[in-house]
Amino acid sequence: MSELFKGFEQLIELVKTLESKIENGEIKTDVQFSSRPLSSIPRTGNIPRTANMGNDIGNSRIRTPSPATSEVTAPEPIVPPDPSSAIALKDIGGLSEVLKELKELIAIPLKRPDLLSKFGLEPTHGVLLVGPPGTGKTLTARALAEELGVNYIAIVGPEVISKYYGEAEQRLRGIFEKAAKNAPCIIFIDEIDSLAPDRSAVEGEVEKRLVGQLLGLMDGFSHTSGVIVLGATNRPDHIDPALRRPGRFDREIQFRIPDIKGRKEILEILTRAMPLDETVDLDLIADRSVGFVGADLKAVCQKAAYSALRRQVPNLDLPIPEIIAVNQTDFLQGLKEIKPSVLRSVEVEIPHVAWEDIGGLEAIKHTLRESVEGALLYPELYLQTKAIAPKGILLWGPPGTGKTLLAKAVASQARANFIGVNGPELLTRWVGASEQAIRELFVKARQADPCVIFIDEIDTLAPARGTHSGDSGVSNRVVGQLLTELDGLEVGATILVIGATNRPDALDPALLRAGRLDLQLKVDLPDLASRLEILQVYTEGRPLLDVDLPYWAEITEGWNGADLVLLCNQAAVEAIRRFRGQGETDPATIRITADDFQHSHQVLVQQRVTT
Repeated sequence: MSELFKGFEQLIELVKTLESKIENGEIKTDVQFSSRPLSSIPRTGNIPRTANMGNDIGNSRIRTPSPATSEVTAPEPIVPPDPSSAIALKDIGGLSEVLKELKELIAIPLKRPDLLSKFGLEPTHGVLLVGPPGTGKTLTARALAEELGVNYIAIVGPEVISKYYGEAEQRLRGIFEKAAKNAPCIIFIDEIDSLAPDRSAVEGEVEKRLVGQLLGLMDGFSHTSGVIVLGATNRPDHIDPALRRPGRFDREIQFRIPDIKGRKEILEILTRAMPLDETVDLDLIADRSVGFVGADLKAVCQKAAYSALRRQVPNLDLPIPEIIAVNQTDFLQGLKEIKPSVLRSVEVEIPHVAWEDIGGLEAIKHTLRESVEGALLYPELYLQTKAIAPKGILLWGPPGTGKTLLAKAVASQARANFIGVNGPELLTRWVGASEQAIRELFVKARQADPCVIFIDEIDTLAPARGTHSGDSGVSNRVVGQLLTELDGLEVGATILVIGATNRPDALDPALLRAGRLDLQLKVDLPDLASRLEILQVYTEGRPLLDVDLPYWAEITEGWNGADLVLLCNQAAVEAIRRFRGQGETDPATIRITADDFQHSHQVLVQQRVTT
């Protein structure tokens, strides 16, 4: 073994001798020997590459070759842009204001820096694109580089990470050096929150060194003209705060969920090459796709196209018809199956409940229609008269009187998203998790505005502070967080909070003041006229035979709306049971009679007595 080590030492001495002779010019050769300390040789895995670090990750499009240097290196392949896959700004819909601002921030420093020097301004160093997934951040960066005709380097945050010490920082330096050699150039870092997380919230040293390296590079390249860094994230609060200051990321551009006008623009672009039927109404589709981002609308169009293909070409072996088109039914089917990506992590629905579907409660419906629908549908009238829409509404009353149905009708008629949660769902055993659940709930609502947040059994979520002494103070913290979120809603915002409870006396008094839950409406048991209207609504379209609805409305005094709906449903079930017992087979001959109502009424009365 000693002879083996002795031979190895002699080999190292020979290498050093050859290197010294090459440096003195005694040996002419193109071969270079490089030795490293034994500590730098990894015990397992591949040996890290030291050359061209940063050129082997990400996607880059370099239009002009790098200037010649003194070192002889292999020429880097230059990828010419593909004209067929080029993305223009005109192919991006619903972001007209964002694109206008981005062109001012990026085009002037890259194309006309002399204009900035005349005004004594510094060029933009970095722009942070913030918005929910699918709103077009990556697409906009690529389209901007294509439109301006500049070089473009795109990387995803985790691509830089390496298992070797110092290699991730070297890769990052290589990317910035490559961009400086090929200026004007745009560096686009997608998912930058994974590359530069908040150093106070991470434990790994690699992440902290990467953040420090990125800060140093952005400071060092501030004097290098022609290089702009674009970062994209949907979690801006998880980025290190040192990056979010002027001189690094100078501006933050918000990519919001498109409104109805933006959704129509996106649909027109996506359906430009689709054979549409004359029945297709893009205005109606844009109106019904509240909360959809560009990626969701693209999925809707694809779903509609596949539905039309399945309908018109049921077998792939059959010839393709000469006339093939996508109709309105295909789009409506796509809207039913595609859910807004922003709200996929929460229970959300777009209810279809009309005011006519709710029997009785005329005064409450009139108040809600005036105070809520008007602000969401006609904001210009509120702006002209300086009227302020309520931030929150409390519906209180006995169980089963239609509080949840009223909240769904508000969201449906105002064409808004609807997020429904129960109070206990937001409570967990982990310290701080309940408050975080409330914060995330309101963050999702802001991303999906216009939105209605319905909190059922709100008395369990926000009880009067000081009444619970054995919960480690979690109820007090939850109430405080809810009050903070309600105060944080801007005046005239398109977010409405509706709470429902049958114990208003158990709520914290601070929640009931003006500016939080402004309107407090009592949803009481229905009177005779309301009970008759409820029965008429829920028996409409049913095959009744000699059923006296005013009689049943009169004898069900003290019943709530849910009981009356159950009465109608149980009568229908009894009619089906009787119909099958008679051996009948034709569904068109089935009838719901007064005896069916009488039987279901007796069952429900007995049930109410026992409970």
